[in-house]
Amino acid sequence: MTDLTGAVWRKSTRSGDNGGDCVEVADNLPGLVAVRDSKDPAGPTLSFSPAAWAAFVRTAHLAD
Repeated sequence: MTDLTGAVWRKSTRSGDNGGDCVEVADNLPGLVAVRDSKDPAGPTLSFSPAAWAAFVRTAHLAD
């Protein structure tokens, strides 16, 4: 399990005004970017390396 102590969560800039279906991102931890569902903050998270997260964001942006 990834230690997310000290994670500072923020709403993703890609989450719109869609009735609460939002993604939160914590990118303040060294070597880790964590993602979670804002409706379930105690629920599961996904963890990425900063490079993998950047690649994901670039690819998602291209799909716009």
